[in-house]
Amino acid sequence: MVALSTREELKTLAERAGRDLEGASALEILGWADEQFGSSWAVASSMADAVVPSLAAKVRPGVDVLFLDTGYHFAETIGTRDAVAATLPVTIRTLTPKQSVEQQDASFGARLYERNPDQCCALRKVMPLRAALKDYSAWASGLRRDEVATRADVRVIEWDEQRSMVKINPIAAWTQDDVDRYIADNGILVNPLLSDGYGSIGCWPCTRRLKPGEDARAGRWSGTGKVECGIH
Repeated sequence: MVALSTREELKTLAERAGRDLEGASALEILGWADEQFGSSWAVASSMADAVVPSLAAKVRPGVDVLFLDTGYHFAETIGTRDAVAATLPVTIRTLTPKQSVEQQDASFGARLYERNPDQCCALRKVMPLRAALKDYSAWASGLRRDEVATRADVRVIEWDEQRSMVKINPIAAWTQDDVDRYIADNGILVNPLLSDGYGSIGCWPCTRRLKPGEDARAGRWSGTGKVECGIH
């Protein structure tokens, strides 16, 4: 493990690795992260599937997997989290906002997600994740370039300017076919909502089933112009 103490050293490391590891396998990318950071990296998972947690567990059994329990999840998503915890050699850390849904309603009014979805996401997702990631030097996600145009330039290793840490995107170059193949070949757990018309799964008030021909994330914050929660 390399000791890197300054922000600029970490940023330089991330930028160089983003170039050098382009074309590497997901396991090679995660292996690099483990070599650099030891136990000081974690995976963030929405529990749409267990692809990245399963890959990470092959590199570091017991790896921390961060799950944001917003208070608005589908029951199927909570069930997927529990199944992942029971069947994979990972450590699930469930993160919760400072306020419950009821407390947030009292502070900001009911259905904040309708009136100000950016604020709702900030309170229930962005801020809890930011607080949890202070315990680590790097974090991994399941971002892929083919998901939506705003993610087309994602690198396999990036500098997370928002949090001043290294971001690992081991399946950035995978296609949906690659994901489906890995799931089938390895018996990976998948959120059952993906077989019920949903392409991307978030909080139930802001997620709908897809219409024919829509891209996978079209069902998120439909009609609002919002395409990301602010985490990435």
